[in-house]
Amino acid sequence: MKTLGLIGGMSWESTAIYYRLLNEIVRERLGGLHSAKLLLWSFDFAEIAERQHAGDWEGAGALLVEAARRLEAGGAEGLVICTNTMHKLADAVQAALSVPLIHIADATARAVVDAGVKRPALLATRFTMEQDFYKGRLADKYGLEPVVPDQAGRDMVHKVIYDELCQGIVTPESKSAYLDEVGRMRSADRVDGVIMGCTEITMLIGQGDFDVPVFDTTRIHAEAAVDFALS
Repeated sequence: MKTLGLIGGMSWESTAIYYRLLNEIVRERLGGLHSAKLLLWSFDFAEIAERQHAGDWEGAGALLVEAARRLEAGGAEGLVICTNTMHKLADAVQAALSVPLIHIADATARAVVDAGVKRPALLATRFTMEQDFYKGRLADKYGLEPVVPDQAGRDMVHKVIYDELCQGIVTPESKSAYLDEVGRMRSADRVDGVIMGCTEITMLIGQGDFDVPVFDTTRIHAEAAVDFALS
């Protein structure tokens, strides 16, 4: 089994889910007392979020590259960035490494294609919904047509992520707001699936809330990481 390096803490709420999933998936596949071989770098998320909202992606990238190099020096044989949004910096991180970076958008796109979904709703942080690093990858590499909410919807989805989910707050009101937004998108935009494109969203909604395919990027990414670790 290869050792995975996790760049986490963005937020630690979803990194904790990654840790649990990675170990559960390894146990499911190998049985007995098996668990994942992991190294974890966990950021103080406030330092990252401040740079995100200030548009200082170069500064955020320098922090991620430093973390990635330390994980590789510590023995990581593959890297996982435990967040969708920070894959904006995935190319810079990969360029600093001699080991592979397992990209969350590639793993997610393959799952979407395999499910026969073409126009998934993409719920995520404002950065992921409004910038092209994620949507463009889904479209250009995999021929998908991801759809994001309108301005009011994007504001609501982003606010719930940062003001609630990243702080461990889960409310029925926010769940209802997410469900209503997806319902609106199904009517207005003809979406045929839902990408939970922020790793914290799995805390709020899931497949049981919808009658179209839902793609939990946290689990999908963890499955891809274990595939690599056991290859």
